[in-house]
Amino acid sequence: MSLAPSMSVPRSRFNILPLAIGVFCLLWSYAFVAGKIGVTHCPPLILLAARFSLAGILILGATVIRGDWSLSWRDALIFAVLGIANNALYLGLGYTGLQSVSAGLGGLIVSANPVFTAALAALLLGEGMTWRKASGLLLGTIGVTLIVWHRLSVGTDNLHGILFTLASLASIVVGTILFKLLAPKGSLWIGNGVQNLAAGIVLTPVALTFADVHAIDVTPGLIGAFAFLVLGGSILAYWLWFHLLKVCGATAASAYHFLMPPLGMLFAYLVLGEHVEARDLLGIIPVALGIYLVTRPAKPVV
Repeated sequence: MSLAPSMSVPRSRFNILPLAIGVFCLLWSYAFVAGKIGVTHCPPLILLAARFSLAGILILGATVIRGDWSLSWRDALIFAVLGIANNALYLGLGYTGLQSVSAGLGGLIVSANPVFTAALAALLLGEGMTWRKASGLLLGTIGVTLIVWHRLSVGTDNLHGILFTLASLASIVVGTILFKLLAPKGSLWIGNGVQNLAAGIVLTPVALTFADVHAIDVTPGLIGAFAFLVLGGSILAYWLWFHLLKVCGATAASAYHFLMPPLGMLFAYLVLGEHVEARDLLGIIPVALGIYLVTRPAKPVV
């Protein structure tokens, strides 16, 4: 008895987007903890100048060796401008703030960027603002506010550091909108290298002028934090961030920053021993619901 030839069944392609989102959220959240470790042993501007310069050299060096440069001068200039906003200003201001605020609160303030990004994206980029998205952003804001309010009531964070962190928040919102507005073409990998190198070039003279190199305390903790910030933060997390911006849009991609407060506080508790109370965790519920509403695909019109 002969068997009929089996019909080939097409295999569904594996969707890597959820994996990219998960890895990005974990890396971005833990970066606040690594940054807190770093600034306790090294002046923040020196730490960042070295981080960006090394990351840029590694990325662009690998690109030159492989001989696959695929970026026009226009796009290289755009990525350099983005490097000033998304790297030099965002993290320069944020790391200065981390000297006097907790890693959990630092990540929490920056996570508010979806609200401002969504408003500017609707105004400048034409991204639709539906009632569903608006409700999701509102819920995310409520969740983050609940956590912030409780953290500030404890009184352990410095107002000076909070102001620097708020300025950091403004920088990443501007950088996100600029990326979508200017829409650079070419490889995101090479663009990330240009960003990092541009940020390193801008920050190095500032760091050497205003920071004391003798204040660097070389410890295993500093070395480990620096290695993570270069490889996991500046290289992988930033590449994933721009990939999400490209495939999800500014509003949806930024909504994932609402995950940073609970994840950041969890990492800060596990690694740094920062105190976390049950009231802090209540904000996770509206945050999760808010992300779902903002990022859920709209139902097709029949």
